[in-house]
Amino acid sequence: MAETSPEKFEPFVPASQEIAEFTPRAIILGALFGILFGAATVYLALRAGLTVSASVPIAVLSIAVFKRLGKSTILENNIVQTIGSAGESVAAGVVFTVPALIFLAYGADYFNYLTIFVLSAVGGTLGVLFMIPLRRALIVKEHGKLPYPEGTACADVLIAGERGGDLAKLVFAGVGVALLYKFLYGILGLWNETATWFRTKATSVIPDATLQSDVTPEYLGLGYIIGPKIAGELASGGVLAWLALIPLISWLVPDQRLVKDLTDLGFSAGWRASHAHAEWIYRAYIRYIGAGAVACAGVMTLIKTLPTIVSAFRESVKSLRGGAGEAKKIRTEDDLSIGVVIVGSLVLALIITVLPHFPHGEFPGSLLMGLLVVVFGLFFVTVSSRIVGIIGTSSNPISGMTIATLMATCLVFVLVGRTGDVYQSVALCVGALVCIAAANAGATSQDLKTGFLVGATPRRQQIGFIIGVLVSTLVIGGTLFLLDQTYAMGELHGIGGPKLAAPQATLMATIIKGLLAQNLPWAPVLVGVGLAFMAQMAGAHALSWAVGAYLPLSTTFPIWIGGMVKALADRVSHRKEESELSSGMLYATGLVAGGSLGGVLIALVAFIGDSVFHMEKPTLLERIDLGNHWLAFGAFKNDAVWGGILCAVVFGVLCWRLFRNAQKKLEA
Repeated sequence: MAETSPEKFEPFVPASQEIAEFTPRAIILGALFGILFGAATVYLALRAGLTVSASVPIAVLSIAVFKRLGKSTILENNIVQTIGSAGESVAAGVVFTVPALIFLAYGADYFNYLTIFVLSAVGGTLGVLFMIPLRRALIVKEHGKLPYPEGTACADVLIAGERGGDLAKLVFAGVGVALLYKFLYGILGLWNETATWFRTKATSVIPDATLQSDVTPEYLGLGYIIGPKIAGELASGGVLAWLALIPLISWLVPDQRLVKDLTDLGFSAGWRASHAHAEWIYRAYIRYIGAGAVACAGVMTLIKTLPTIVSAFRESVKSLRGGAGEAKKIRTEDDLSIGVVIVGSLVLALIITVLPHFPHGEFPGSLLMGLLVVVFGLFFVTVSSRIVGIIGTSSNPISGMTIATLMATCLVFVLVGRTGDVYQSVALCVGALVCIAAANAGATSQDLKTGFLVGATPRRQQIGFIIGVLVSTLVIGGTLFLLDQTYAMGELHGIGGPKLAAPQATLMATIIKGLLAQNLPWAPVLVGVGLAFMAQMAGAHALSWAVGAYLPLSTTFPIWIGGMVKALADRVSHRKEESELSSGMLYATGLVAGGSLGGVLIALVAFIGDSVFHMEKPTLLERIDLGNHWLAFGAFKNDAVWGGILCAVVFGVLCWRLFRNAQKKLEA
């Protein structure tokens, strides 16, 4: 779409034209997509610590669904993607922070549906409210300067609505292939989810070197979407950790010291017996090295964006002084009033300070929590909106902003003498609310950009955002608990385990405990800080590299393979840059959505077996696992060599399908 100055810009639907927009069917369909993509994001963020923007695929699917039901307007489709994308952004903010309650003193008491619902609803709504006075400053006045890539791509999708069937076909193809793939190994057990392609013994010349890969469609699609550079940075952190640092530590640190350090961290003898020696080292040292690297990279990212922060905040102040109020009340400039913003924000801040059974301390001292949420929330919503205007939602450094919020909050608590264990959960809730608000503000900014380009009514979009937040919030907590219990594998919680690493949430807990309870193992943390500086000086995105160092290599390696598929597809097609509105991107988005939803469905099957049919030994999944029932095939599947080859073959087929679809040209 050609860029023009805001004064001369004419949207696709002129302001003088009134067409169907905020209709019941658009609201209902948007709410359904919000629920689906919210649940899928919970799964993906818990496993990989990463998310992708949902606006483009939801817009494509909306056009396809409405074509089946009859005609729809471009503004109805815009409302669908507006409401639906709220589920993805709120879920990301929740998963990055709230599960940390499990790892905090007394925090498990607050890890319940009510707390998660309140944090999601309040944080998500604050993100919408704080964005209202920023819309004219960032979306309108900065038009032509801030591209808002996902928002612009989504507008292109909507404007090209007559091509919606072809676009949706690719998304649905990716979803279908991913669901079938997950069904074959997750339900029928025809191959293992994780392939071990290389592992040495603790007594080898290079001890405990490990190369594993989760052969899953969502990781493959995610790697394609983020591209070879960032995918390579993620995987390089894992390579350093699992093929260099773990063997080095295994060679230098005696088992007696390792066992003592694990015991001090709460890992029992039973846990050690059921996990590989390399996993011992990962839990005792590598995670803290990764935590230090992520914290340092987050702060560096924040410092680099300080000029943007100051500029955006200055513009927001100007907007509050009269920019929004001076706007003529034409349809495309009709926002919710500044009074709604002020009163709504104050009411929400007050609610979280007086709500019973909520971590906020004693009233009126709890008002400090509400004040911190409003101050940091407004500040980082501005930061988030400005940053996603440049680099997009998927690359938004929400973790860095949350880390900065937690550090500042803990510093305030230390200064006022609130250093007891009970304040760990209070500090986390401040960080969680700011994180959710900033994450949702980033998505809101993209959708407001889409609305600006297609000629939507801002007021209706803003109401749609709040509906999307509240609807998706209803299922986010339930999905979180479902996955936590399904992947517990004998432990109290699945979150924090090998299948649901929840890297950001674990990091938040580590920072809070280190600052308030002063039990942080500083040596490996500071090693991570040094490594983050090394990555930044070498020209890498330190935050991407640091997250890769924190995550298991089994997670980042298939993401790297996805990035390599994209690099190969680009080379064969002789293209330098691929639009989000392309066959490869749409198919990869379908793989991510289908794989993530497949993971949630597998968890649901396991939950039904445990809670409804009370199947324990064997479980429902074990009973329908055909791969292990066929004895000869089961031995083949579980063999260290042949099982790895089988995984490589089926994953290779999945890669080939992605590569072939990336070569297709969309018809104009």
